[in-house]
Amino acid sequence: MEETKTATFDRYAIFQTGGKQYQAIEGKTVAVEKLEGETGAKLEFTEVLLRKTAEDKIEVGQPFVKGSIKASIVKQTQGPKVIAFRFKRRKKVRVKRGHRQPLTVIRIDSI
Repeated sequence: MEETKTATFDRYAIFQTGGKQYQAIEGKTVAVEKLEGETGAKLEFTEVLLRKTAEDKIEVGQPFVKGSIKASIVKQTQGPKVIAFRFKRRKKVRVKRGHRQPLTVIRIDSI
């Protein structure tokens, strides 16, 4: 039986913004809840929950780790369309609403 390998990273961090948690890997892009700012603006996230800096060195915050994650805004965009449809049978009641969540795509510069 063949083993499947999962990607492991030497350096990464878990941070939170907008009530959600995201994994930060240097050089990668992440789509987060909408943040104010123009394309190219620099951001700093101080609510870092976990940071792995080496193979055996992991810092776990209680609740946060000291230091911050630096990132820059790549673009402001919207997520996929979500349709909320409800109806009552035999009553001719139909309500269809669409929604696209605003997102900010950021690139992680340093952990």
